[in-house]
Amino acid sequence: GGFVDQMLNERLLSVLSTKENVNLATLGFAEENVRKFQALLAPIDIGGERLGTLFMYKSDNNYEIEDIILCEYGTTVVGLEMMRAVTDENAEEVRKQQIVKSAISTLSSSELEAIKHIFKELDGEEGILVASKIADKVGITRSVIVNALRKFESAGVIESRSSGMKGTYIKVINDVVFDELKKLD
Repeated sequence: GGFVDQMLNERLLSVLSTKENVNLATLGFAEENVRKFQALLAPIDIGGERLGTLFMYKSDNNYEIEDIILCEYGTTVVGLEMMRAVTDENAEEVRKQQIVKSAISTLSSSELEAIKHIFKELDGEEGILVASKIADKVGITRSVIVNALRKFESAGVIESRSSGMKGTYIKVINDVVFDELKKLD
């Protein structure tokens, strides 16, 4: 798919109530054969929030009252589904934040320092880190780093696996951790 032309989008958003039997040429369609089509435009408003416009068209016949009623029902169903999707997205984001906050709250102060340094060294969403190098640089024990990693892994914030002498491979699963750690600095 592509994007809707900016001018067409503005015209669709300017429709404040259902409009039936709109000629496509008045919406700005430039093709020669659009004059035979009739459009039905209905705004999708749920809870006072404009979510979009339902746009339907057909050729030759005008829309009847039954078509308009069906369209109104359709906009309600589509709007409710859109609101549900937005609510689900927001709930998922809140859940991810709660997981990270919970994981951070389980850390001791030295483990929290270790996690901050681990994520500074990580430089992205995944990579290989050598715990002993971080421990020497920061001045904490390797076991503090390992414990911090285990807590974050058990909370589902990261995945980690040993790469032997190379270090520990770490992959961030919950990207909210970056924002939450920035808040702590």
